Amino acid sequence: MLERTNKSRSRTPRKALRLHGAIARDLGVLIVSGRYKPGETLDGEIEASDQLRVSRGAYREAVRILAAKGLVESRPKVGTRISQPERWHLLDPDVLSWIFELEPDEKLLNGLFELRKIVEPRAAALAALRRTNAHLNTMAQALEGMAKHTLAVEAGRAADQEFHAALLKASGNAFIVSLTTGVGAAISWTTIFKQRDEPLSRDPMPDHFRVFEAVKDADSDGAHQAMENLVDLALLDTRNARKPKSKAKRN
Repeated sequence: MLERTNKSRSRTPRKALRLHGAIARDLGVLIVSGRYKPGETLDGEIEASDQLRVSRGAYREAVRILAAKGLVESRPKVGTRISQPERWHLLDPDVLSWIFELEPDEKLLNGLFELRKIVEPRAAALAALRRTNAHLNTMAQALEGMAKHTLAVEAGRAADQEFHAALLKASGNAFIVSLTTGVGAAISWTTIFKQRDEPLSRDPMPDHFRVFEAVKDADSDGAHQAMENLVDLALLDTRNARKPKSKAKRN
């Protein structure tokens, strides 16, 4: 059952991962992309490690990583099976990176942006009422970093994540703040995906400035609307990044 994803365009350098991490990434990509279906059973430890030419210990640790992220479940006498999607830890940064390693599933993509549209506009509205000068300073510095570096490079994307993290923290809601890592990873990987073939054709900076100005002015309704528009446009950009491949399939 095992197959390699080496032929795919990898965005996670192998040298940056330990062996068991690389194995988990390869299997994770196959699972979230739908190549491996829920309920299917992975090859046994001995067979899989022989096929991949890795130690049984490395393969076993890779399976443990996948199990911790809800992608597989192991049972005695049954083996290791692919879990149902509702058990997947979809906001886990690794899982998000695997989703965007290949062409993301349309349903998962829409669901991700639905979540952002539920959380971030409301967080922006709360931030407009609860933000401190420290929050505003962090957001302003992040905007400067985005403008200086652009989202085409890692430094610019890091600044973008800092902007959104500061906004969530400014909401003053501990449960919203707990989503910072997942939301940040979603923003980072969708931004990378949007630029996989060519630079962004639209400048997203004005969208971020409108959110910032509304939060700075304590305009709760304006902040909500500005963030809602930002997420809608980000979804449109992400969908547009899928179009060339879709057209190629039809031709």
